[in-house]
Amino acid sequence: MKPVHVAIVGAGSRGLYNLATRIAESAAETGLRVTALCDRRQERLDEACEYLGAAFREHGVDCRPRGTTDWNEVAADPAIDAVMVTTPQCFHREPAVAALRAGKRVYVDKPLAHTLEDARAILEEQTRTGHPVMVGFTRRYEAPWQRARELLRSGAIGDLHMAILRDIIPFHTFFHRWHRRRQWSGGALNDKSSHHCDVLNWFAESRALRISAMGGRRVFRTREDAPARCLDCPDRECPYRIGPTRGRRLSQEEMEIKGNAWLHAESEFERADTCVYLPGADIKDHAVIQVAYENGVVGSLIVSFFGPKAEDQETMELVGTRGTILLNRHTGSLRLITDHGRTLKTEDCRSADFQGSHFGADAELVRRFRRFCDGEPPVVSAIEGYEATRMIMAVHDAIDAGGATIDLTSREPGEP
Repeated sequence: MKPVHVAIVGAGSRGLYNLATRIAESAAETGLRVTALCDRRQERLDEACEYLGAAFREHGVDCRPRGTTDWNEVAADPAIDAVMVTTPQCFHREPAVAALRAGKRVYVDKPLAHTLEDARAILEEQTRTGHPVMVGFTRRYEAPWQRARELLRSGAIGDLHMAILRDIIPFHTFFHRWHRRRQWSGGALNDKSSHHCDVLNWFAESRALRISAMGGRRVFRTREDAPARCLDCPDRECPYRIGPTRGRRLSQEEMEIKGNAWLHAESEFERADTCVYLPGADIKDHAVIQVAYENGVVGSLIVSFFGPKAEDQETMELVGTRGTILLNRHTGSLRLITDHGRTLKTEDCRSADFQGSHFGADAELVRRFRRFCDGEPPVVSAIEGYEATRMIMAVHDAIDAGGATIDLTSREPGEP
């Protein structure tokens, strides 16, 4: 198989430990080679290149990525075939647009951008160049979600009328890291629930007409006595503490910390252990969202970032005219009720990669990325990415207006 040379812009946890590691693991199968890493911090680049080179060698492939701090250099390099953008959202636009203009195959991690303006710019560049962008909405690559959609489209529960998503998950890391300011992330709801908006759109197979939402911040409220970071905090019993752990994989709801670069980071944007109570965060820690679609389907999303550890942290229920489908993301199971309740069946939908990152989605995403590089249309593109961002910005508008209903047909979110 002809090798495909990939550059990853953004050497953080997502780009390095999820995607690049999966690429190294499957390099013999896919022919993908990460030959360049780009990041703003030289110290992080050094440890990332060392880590990834070792990961490739572990799987029998000699691939030694070089490091650069300039994404324009990556875009202009004729030896690079494809670019994966895994930076914080506020840095998605420039490397994505530069790579598209250079004729590269481009992947942008979710959400597409932190503002509607930047999301629109990436979508317009996709349209102008005619080069589709592959977007990393991981649920589209997870076996249980694919199976649920297959059952729905087969008519197993009749016509869809309601889609209900529930995400009660301990993601306090949004308040530890750069996600804590909307100017950098577009908010925790943008980072996490852009996934959910895309899922609702995917299953509704229609465009959102109206959105209403209520939410705010109840747990991670500002405390004037908060320390700058966990590393300097004497409270070892704080349930939201990020410890100075290195070299081991932490649980999913915690930040995965390897190497030393995070320990030396001083700025709020770069450090991984900002106190969740430190003043400055302007994001929400919970929301209840309702969506009405053109075809009459209604969607509901309940999300909380201070939920407990549990096997049912994320579920989806599809309610049709003849039955229901209940998906449990963390167990990989589906419960199918058909014939108006007369038939009940439970399916184990876990793929062989289920124990990997994002319940096997990243391994499948890497395989599909290779096919995308060979010319196959992406599973999800900037069109869907823009629509999800558009919905999230409407959610912010609705919450900021005290629970208003936003008409998506009359204006763009954020407009007066």
